[in-house]
Amino acid sequence: MAHQSPMISIPRKSTEEVDWTSPIRNLIAQSYGENPDNYATEYSSLQRCRQDAVRGAGSDITARDLLYKYFGQLELLELRFSEIRVQFPWRDAFTNKLITQTSIAYEKASILFQIAATHSAIASSQSRSDPEGIKRAFYFFRACAGMLTYINENFLHAPSTDLSREVVKFLVSIILAQATEVFFEKCTDEKKGSALVSKIGSQAAYMYTTLTEEVKEFMGKGIFERNWVTLIQIKAKYFSSLAQYYRALADSASSKHGDALARLTLAETHAKEASRLAVSFSSSFTSATCPTLPADAGTSIAERTKAHLALISDKKAEAQRENDLIYNAVIPAPEALSAIDKTAVATPIPIQEIYGTPEVQKTIGQDIFLRLVPLSVHESASVYSEEKAKLVRGEVEKAEGAEGEVRSALESMGVKSGLVRFRAMAEGDLGSEEEVPVDVRRWKEDITLMEEREPVEGIMRELSRLKDNVKRELDDSARDLEIESRECEMMRVKYDHQWTQDPSSGLTKDLRTDLRSHYGSLEAASKSDQQVIALWETVKGDVAILMSPEVENVFRASTERGAGGDSLLDLDVGEGDDSRERTKIGQLVNEIDERLGRLNKISRERNEVLKDLKEKIQSDDVSHLLLLNRRNTGVEPALFAAELEKFRPYQQRLAATIQHQNVTLQEVSSLWKTLRDIAGRGPGARKWEEREKRKKDTVKRFSRARDGYMEVKDGLAKGLHFYTELTQLTATLRQNVKSFVARRATEREGLAGKLEVEKRLSAASSPPPLAAKPPVPPPPSSNAAPDLASSFGSMNIRSTPPVPATSPPVPPAPQSYHSRQGSLYSQPQPQSPAGGIPPPTTHYNPSSASQAPSSYLPSPGLPPPPPQRQQSSYMPPPPPSQSYSSPPPPQTDPYAGLGLFNPGGSGSSATSPPPQHQPPQQQQQYYMPPAPSAPPSAPPPPPQQYSHNPNQYQYQQQQQQQQYGFPPPPPSQQQGGGYGGYGHGYGISSPPPPPQQQQQQQPGGYPGFPPPPPQGYGGYNYGQR
Repeated sequence: MAHQSPMISIPRKSTEEVDWTSPIRNLIAQSYGENPDNYATEYSSLQRCRQDAVRGAGSDITARDLLYKYFGQLELLELRFSEIRVQFPWRDAFTNKLITQTSIAYEKASILFQIAATHSAIASSQSRSDPEGIKRAFYFFRACAGMLTYINENFLHAPSTDLSREVVKFLVSIILAQATEVFFEKCTDEKKGSALVSKIGSQAAYMYTTLTEEVKEFMGKGIFERNWVTLIQIKAKYFSSLAQYYRALADSASSKHGDALARLTLAETHAKEASRLAVSFSSSFTSATCPTLPADAGTSIAERTKAHLALISDKKAEAQRENDLIYNAVIPAPEALSAIDKTAVATPIPIQEIYGTPEVQKTIGQDIFLRLVPLSVHESASVYSEEKAKLVRGEVEKAEGAEGEVRSALESMGVKSGLVRFRAMAEGDLGSEEEVPVDVRRWKEDITLMEEREPVEGIMRELSRLKDNVKRELDDSARDLEIESRECEMMRVKYDHQWTQDPSSGLTKDLRTDLRSHYGSLEAASKSDQQVIALWETVKGDVAILMSPEVENVFRASTERGAGGDSLLDLDVGEGDDSRERTKIGQLVNEIDERLGRLNKISRERNEVLKDLKEKIQSDDVSHLLLLNRRNTGVEPALFAAELEKFRPYQQRLAATIQHQNVTLQEVSSLWKTLRDIAGRGPGARKWEEREKRKKDTVKRFSRARDGYMEVKDGLAKGLHFYTELTQLTATLRQNVKSFVARRATEREGLAGKLEVEKRLSAASSPPPLAAKPPVPPPPSSNAAPDLASSFGSMNIRSTPPVPATSPPVPPAPQSYHSRQGSLYSQPQPQSPAGGIPPPTTHYNPSSASQAPSSYLPSPGLPPPPPQRQQSSYMPPPPPSQSYSSPPPPQTDPYAGLGLFNPGGSGSSATSPPPQHQPPQQQQQYYMPPAPSAPPSAPPPPPQQYSHNPNQYQYQQQQQQQQYGFPPPPPSQQQGGGYGGYGHGYGISSPPPPPQQQQQQQPGGYPGFPPPPPQGYGGYNYGQR
């Protein structure tokens, strides 16, 4: 046909710009509690999506896809923001009236109307002379009807005329009538049967006739154009004629010539009416006034009706002639003809079917606000995630149980370790496996690496060097103290009572205590060193073998010893039987190896399937489906069950691997039992057991060597640490001894020079006659005050250490010697300047100004000096004797029992006679201040003796009081910590208190005493392992 029947297309609605950004921002901030600025990209994407769909789109496939996408995003947006309110302005498609609504449903209905209008336009523009064009036209008409039907079913209260139920229903009827027309054209082009074609034509005629009656109601309202009404009337007559024509052809074929002639007459009547209307429509139709019809709608419908009328006229004349000449059939009246059956061939396509296709889903694309998920969807997704997690946990437990079953079964049977033995028996070779075990090789590597870094012999040499240095320092310190003490006492003997320098015994008591402690620590450490050396000598040989390549020969010799070169399978059978037995054992071993390889393959496959299942579950996300079904209640269980079915193939594969594993494991068990029955008895098995026993003994040997080596390394490391600390302490002690000796030497030189000057000046003047020297008193008894002999007895560094004068200051404040001494002598002593000359105040410490310096007081145990001699021009009178709480000491010669000059004895107090006391008058005479007899030109005493160090001044005063007039203090409660723990190893003592606390606890002590050294190797006893 030259012209195709014109089709009506639905007019499109028009709209204006809409602002999506502000309402969505407010809802995100209020309902979701998130920062709206994070979704700026989403706002712009949604705004651009609407503009593309409703403003710049035409009536083609591109316009349809843009509308599809925008409507899909609206659906998702409504699920998140159902309460959103936006001004949506749309103009009515028929009345052009602007109507604005704030509901998102109005926007969706308007977009669906646009999609339906686009579908009708696409269908109308298709070329139906092509079979593909006919198919597309038929599909788009049905899709248009589906969109309009969805509007009528879901949007009940339409605010505009074009969306009202009556108008939409009328539009659906027009579209379905045109779809039926397209299907009729398809059937006629395909030369379908006349009866079928007549039924389809009758359906189309019925639909158009019905529309003719309905359109009259809308004519008065001015909704539809008059051209639509005229075209619908033409097609109603036209398809009525076509239906009668094809039914006449069917009746003629069935020899109903009278009925056929009557139907042709009726068809000619309808065709004349249609042609008349078409001619009138063609003369009045202009495309400019009706854009919903094709431009050639008037001419094309007129040509089609004219051609059809000519066809009907010719066919009727032919049928009339044949009936008159041949059939002479009675022609019934038109009213007597039976009605033609109708067949509905066009139905609307549901919108769910349209949007469910992959093409449309791809067109819609990803959800614009995918990152913004409602809380209810999150909760539902978490429930689904828990279902997935339970599925994975169940499969993992099954897989782990299967792995554990295989492992425990093989270990209980001893397959892996036993196969080595049976394989060697089958091959008849003892050396088939690696001789040196893995543990021994690891020990070898570890010991070799440690020896390369720090060899034991080198550490021992370093230890010996440090020990020799400590011994040398201690010997030097002891020698310097002995020499200093000897020189001091020699000067005391030389100058008699004029020598006022304090004895060294009291001042060096702390130094000598530290010296003895260091000697004890060194001796204990030497014993520990001997234990380490002895342990090293016991393991040295095995360690050397372990580090050398000889270790392989040792293991080889241990396994080959006793083999005698015979086969392991030393059975009492012939050579042939022996060979057959080995062959059978080898076959069984190979079969078991093959089954073990199969088990490993099954395990790997199971792990791979489990990995794939975890990845699939991890990437599975049903949030989109949950969002789409958010309005439907109670669908989650069914939805979850359907989604979990995706993982059913993985579960089946895992179950299959477990089944195959059980079968293979049973085969291994059977083969292993057979192998043990054949080769588990006899001389071969016994020889193998003996070989393994010897190998284990060799491993134990090197294990003991390795353990001993590690103990030696640990002990040497502790020894190095101990000797390093002891070296530091010894160096500190050595420095203190040097400082003490140097200061004492300077003090002696100054005092000796002063005495020599006084002696020369006294000899130059005429002194008065000297009084007789008092007799030398006997040695003091055991309860007398300690003399110089007992003091020097405490300086023996090899003797048992006395009660130390100081203890390691451990907080809280210990009851040390100095603290007790300070409490004993803490009362201030009165003083009166001698001769009216005040003592110099610029050289004294204000804190000790209330006490008279002891170096200026004559000792109560010394005889009174001659009356004409004066010790010093600055000598103050002594304090009253009743101010001391101790009884007066015996009047003995403090130099009579010096052990320094009497090496044969130490002046034991057990055999000394009782002391002889002076009368009180003599004591009173002794404490009288002597008259000044020295010339005024005598130089003052050396200032360094009493002015440079106030703390030393106080210490000398207290030591002199102890040496010449007071009993020794009781032993400290804190002194037992010392260095007594060296026999048990090198230990660490308590840290010293801060310097301020030391000064408080030792008001007159020697400054700079080192803390006690650490005790032993950290408590490690080499005698016990």
